[in-house]
Amino acid sequence: MQNEFPKLSSKEMTALEMLIHKGEMFGLEMVEASEGELKRGTIYVTLSRMCDKGYLDSREEPRTMPEIGIPRRKYWATGLGEKVYEANVRAIEIFKELAWGV
Repeated sequence: MQNEFPKLSSKEMTALEMLIHKGEMFGLEMVEASEGELKRGTIYVTLSRMCDKGYLDSREEPRTMPEIGIPRRKYWATGLGEKVYEANVRAIEIFKELAWGV
């Protein structure tokens, strides 16, 4: 499996694109910025899976007083995540060139 091309889902592509171009973000910030492509109910599953793959990293951001609740997490793309994103962008470009002669 380690020689397989690291394909990204559309949600993973969207998340990586935002984090690469906009920098660190909270999960719900990404949902709002995605204009409906990322959903509240799946964003943290997607982000967790991407962290497990080594594409993202995160850290807890403590809440300021008087906010209550669990600490929020800020996410960013790792070097591996950036390389996988760029490889997928290039693969899509090559596919378009081959399939449609663009």
